[in-house]
Amino acid sequence: MFSSETKKPKQQRTMESSTQQNIIAKGTKIVGDIASQGPFRIDGTVEGNIKTSGKVVIGKSGFIKGTLQGENADFEGKFSGKLILTGTLSLKSTAHIEGEVHINKLAVEPGATFNATCSMKGTVKALPNEPVKSKQSEATQRSERQA
Repeated sequence: MFSSETKKPKQQRTMESSTQQNIIAKGTKIVGDIASQGPFRIDGTVEGNIKTSGKVVIGKSGFIKGTLQGENADFEGKFSGKLILTGTLSLKSTAHIEGEVHINKLAVEPGATFNATCSMKGTVKALPNEPVKSKQSEATQRSERQA
């Protein structure tokens, strides 16, 4: 009678639930694959593959062993495996990463452990073939040629 759920279209209700954060609490261990559209906070242990289009936050007590695919990730805990992100990987000072990492951007705080092979995607700035010469050295070279 007073529920607002009945007034909302079914499609809107499903979209709202997919944006809520999924939490794996400290002391929880999950073995298997996880797929979600929403963001994650992991303070427990996950052994398996995680695939999400949302942001993943791994707390200090969090540990992932397997493959993580997502957009952005903030690590305070541990990771071992393959990490594939379309956005930014942020490593806090307590983070410990091992394995293979494919990302777009990387931010590392001092103290973080990053033992991984890393490839970064995105736009690559072209490097000039010759070093930039100062105007003074060009003028010196011209006067030497004339002499």
